[in-house]
Amino acid sequence: MRIVAEHLTYTYNEGTPFAARALDDVTLTIEEGEFFGILGHTGSGKSTFVQHLNGLIRLPSSQKHPKKRRAKRGEVLPPAPVLRVGEFDLTDRKTDFTALRKKVGIVFQYPEQQLFAETVKDDVAFGLKSFADKKSQPSAEEIERAVREALTAVGLSYEEVAEKSPFDLSGGQKRRAAIAGVIVTKPEVLILDEPAAGLDPLGKKEVARLLHSLHETWCKTVIIVSHDMDEIAENCTMSAVFEDGRVKYVLPPRELFKHADELLGMGLDIPLVAKLCRELSARGIEIDCDLTADGFVKAVLAKRGQA
Repeated sequence: MRIVAEHLTYTYNEGTPFAARALDDVTLTIEEGEFFGILGHTGSGKSTFVQHLNGLIRLPSSQKHPKKRRAKRGEVLPPAPVLRVGEFDLTDRKTDFTALRKKVGIVFQYPEQQLFAETVKDDVAFGLKSFADKKSQPSAEEIERAVREALTAVGLSYEEVAEKSPFDLSGGQKRRAAIAGVIVTKPEVLILDEPAAGLDPLGKKEVARLLHSLHETWCKTVIIVSHDMDEIAENCTMSAVFEDGRVKYVLPPRELFKHADELLGMGLDIPLVAKLCRELSARGIEIDCDLTADGFVKAVLAKRGQA
């Protein structure tokens, strides 16, 4: 599913003294199959943007009673926004947003805190039941098969955890179970807000391996929202930087982090490998690598072999 946003603008509490512009004329395309990273400091608009992608935040034109803004005398209205996710037009109130949400799953930050059911099986099955057509609810066998597949996909054993309380799982198992509850509908697009938040380095690596596994076998497109530059550099094929509600850059991480001074000026950091490359460059040693740790080691060894 290709994602196309053009001239997307959103204001919280519009028309009140507390109005705050969160998105300002955002234009961004995310191609199907990408492992896409969205960067930005707090308040940059990145989370607001991804919440538009499955209709958690809906455009005025898609509301039940859409309001059309009329131009005042001498005023030129901005271009109408475009927001398409695959075949879904998110500017149209006739769009089936329930069907959209089956195709676009969002895992929020600290998803383990959103577990609630008596058993892991019931928790994972909740989304499947919620999105099912009321006239054709899945059978018990279909639910069990889907839950089993989702738990297996995130590296959990159905036999070991299905009947357990989700609150009896370890921290890592809870996060995996929460992700299973989102992918159980087999979404084509999986969005994760700070997927490695609160994890130690080993936990971050495990989550990264899990997301790549899901990207290869389960969800065609994976989008991660993060402020962790190393996470973006190590995992993403393409990235976008948000600043003050606008898209500042859309580049592969290797190209993005060449703009180190600009990123640092925006209050963002750069990956550790990028810092090392900058320091070596300042000393006259140029290292060309993909900004992953493995790539850096290989480039340094190759450089040493040339010496």
